[in-house]
Amino acid sequence: MSLDIRPADRVDDELVAAFAELIPQLSSSSPPPGAAELSAIVDSPDSVLYVARVDGAIVGSLTLAFYRIPTGVKAWIEDVVVGADARGHGVGEALNRAAIAEAAHRGAKNVNLTSRSSREAANRLYQRLGFVPYDTNLYRYTI
Repeated sequence: MSLDIRPADRVDDELVAAFAELIPQLSSSSPPPGAAELSAIVDSPDSVLYVARVDGAIVGSLTLAFYRIPTGVKAWIEDVVVGADARGHGVGEALNRAAIAEAAHRGAKNVNLTSRSSREAANRLYQRLGFVPYDTNLYRYTI
């Protein structure tokens, strides 16, 4: 198995098709992004769209988002997804390690993420990587 993790540098039919397969495995309530939405992520200096390939085929992705506030640079990992056939082979770990390295390179003091408690394997991975639960209340306002 040849695993390769890289930031997406362009949006093509292969990337759009991969997200059409991956996003339904992550969320049943969000439609997969099209080329325009993916381009907005890839072209933004404030985000990195990591793509995981096994033997050349896209099997997973992770989005790393940055923003600056008065207390420093914040980094968030979002929408981590590894295709069902590739799970359990280190793809999620490799994606997260790439994101953590980039966050450190850009001067973030920490990296945040959220994960549903029902995603037991993902939560075990995050804890194994050194993420710790943060004592805060997460609030959401739906628009």
